[in-house]
Amino acid sequence: MPSLAQPEPAAPAGELPSGPPPHRGALATTACMETLQIGYLHAVAAAAGCTLAQPFPDHGIDWHVSHSAPGHTTDDEVTIKVQLKCTYQLGPRQGGLTFPFTLDNDHLAKLARTPAAVHKILVVMLVPRTPADWLRAGHDRLEVRHCCYWANLAGHPVTGRRRTTVRIPTAHVFDDHALCEIMTRVGAGGRP
Repeated sequence: MPSLAQPEPAAPAGELPSGPPPHRGALATTACMETLQIGYLHAVAAAAGCTLAQPFPDHGIDWHVSHSAPGHTTDDEVTIKVQLKCTYQLGPRQGGLTFPFTLDNDHLAKLARTPAAVHKILVVMLVPRTPADWLRAGHDRLEVRHCCYWANLAGHPVTGRRRTTVRIPTAHVFDDHALCEIMTRVGAGGRP
């Protein structure tokens, strides 16, 4: 009986693999950032037990996320709208309670509109500038750097001429627990 090949040991988390770097595709970095944030959203939605739908054509909102749970009082399934953004230009400073993110005024007005039949959140992903630093894989995990944060901008004023800077709370890490908590609040008739 032939022996089964065993996988090569992965480099410990945080350690760079040895050898020359791989040749990456020529896709624009911004397109890669968009793909990465979609993968992050899919992973969070899967872990939270949510379904995803992508409106086509999209009219300023990237995804609809739905959650069914017996505790929802407004309906058996609730939905929120999610706008994704990704940046490598800035990040939360150590100990900072918020970080700035700038949106076009038209986009902010859509996210800030109240009242809304379906609540909306902004999810901002912060990534390292170099795509080679975005992921680390091992046999027991896939690490994605850095993180997504969420904000409910309902009622936020438009203050800039063409663009407005909003503050994203660093306490609002967007993960499966946060998404379930958002859906529980919306399912009880509250806001995200």
